[in-house]
Amino acid sequence: MKAKDIAELMNEPACSHNAKEKSGCSKPKPGATDGGCVFDGAQIALLPIADVAHVVHGPIACSGSSWDNRGTRSTGPDLYRIGMTTDLTEQDIIMGRSEKRLFHAIRQAIETYAPPAVFVYNTCVPALTGDDFEAVCKAASAHFATPVIPIDSAGFYGSKNLGNRVAGEAMLKHVIGTRDPEPVPAEQQRPGIPVYDVNLIGEYNIAGELWHVLPLLDELGIRVLCTLSGDARFHEVQTMHAARVNMMVCSKAMINVARKLQETYGTPWFEGSFYGITDTSRALRDFARLIGDSDLQSRTEALIAREEARIRQQLEAWRPRLEGKRVLLYTGGVKSWSVVSALQDLGMNVVATGTKKSTEEDKARIRELMGDDVKMLEEGGARVLLKAVDDYRADILIAGGRNLYTALKARIPFLDINQEREFGYAGYEGMLELVRQLCLTMESPIWDAVRRPAPWDMPGQAVPQQLASA
Repeated sequence: MKAKDIAELMNEPACSHNAKEKSGCSKPKPGATDGGCVFDGAQIALLPIADVAHVVHGPIACSGSSWDNRGTRSTGPDLYRIGMTTDLTEQDIIMGRSEKRLFHAIRQAIETYAPPAVFVYNTCVPALTGDDFEAVCKAASAHFATPVIPIDSAGFYGSKNLGNRVAGEAMLKHVIGTRDPEPVPAEQQRPGIPVYDVNLIGEYNIAGELWHVLPLLDELGIRVLCTLSGDARFHEVQTMHAARVNMMVCSKAMINVARKLQETYGTPWFEGSFYGITDTSRALRDFARLIGDSDLQSRTEALIAREEARIRQQLEAWRPRLEGKRVLLYTGGVKSWSVVSALQDLGMNVVATGTKKSTEEDKARIRELMGDDVKMLEEGGARVLLKAVDDYRADILIAGGRNLYTALKARIPFLDINQEREFGYAGYEGMLELVRQLCLTMESPIWDAVRRPAPWDMPGQAVPQQLASA
């Protein structure tokens, strides 16, 4: 990828802070890829496309150290769960065999699995040695009569956020617009209810949480053409240009896709979240508003009233156990503000939130929800997090899995909110799962046990003989 292409991706005009920062993404600095490089961002953005063969062109560690680290789920194909790599070695580089290895890897993927497409992720080593991997992909596509999509995602280009945009750019350039959607089957049509097509961009179906939302949209007559990329299929990505409205789910991760679909096809888009009652209802209203059908808007309000009444009634039994509890939320991107809304719906008090991977728009949303004096944590090492928990008297730490052992060693209740989690929290039903997990975590009897002094530390108690002789 040329320097001007990287600069264009980093200079994102759809970001309102772009004029101030002169860049939609911060330029990479030494150590910036510690939290994820361009390859990592591109791979996790596209890996949930379930029926595609995903081939990583590079040494084994690029694939082996990152594969399947996002808990996305599929309703059908599971080809995305199979790790494929060219496994480049020193001999391949010295002898100039890496391009040949890539061609044969594509051949093996197609002949073994017959996928509708092959995605090839270029990494640092072949990018540095000058492999013309795009030419190999083009030749393989013609030879095997199967789309082979090049994704130039060398890690040293920058951060994970930039990698998300690289992935989106590859879809815009090679995939989107290459096929028209199928008409709605007659058995799925309902009298008097027209079907409107939409896309969800940046929705990854973590722990299957997308499935909490799809029944609501289906009831309204809103057909999701494609989720880029949770539980997606290649042919769905091809049809994204035909949608009436696009929803940007995961903050600004692939905002370039939403912007260019609007510029090219006139598709309006909005940014929203399905975390919490308030934000889920707002997203449904935004769909109806942008589609512009008054009957759809009326049916949307009726659905929202019914679902909010139902879920609030079910939450009443849980609210006394959570109301007033103090939460330290350390995550990034859309979750730095969307989860705040969900916790506030439960009457909990978010005392501080992490913003290491958040954009200026994310921070503005946080201030809107929590006030101008909110504490934002830009860095989150173990010492910083534990000090924040102590300073703000937090009852629970909600963060990513890498902070699990920090919390447990400090005897602090912990809930995993990031991509590796096992439970889906989106939509109205997701709120019930969220309160269950919060209560299970904070009310576990283990906390009383580990916080009490050991029996031999109690006044008048002797030290056990085994410890005394150790």
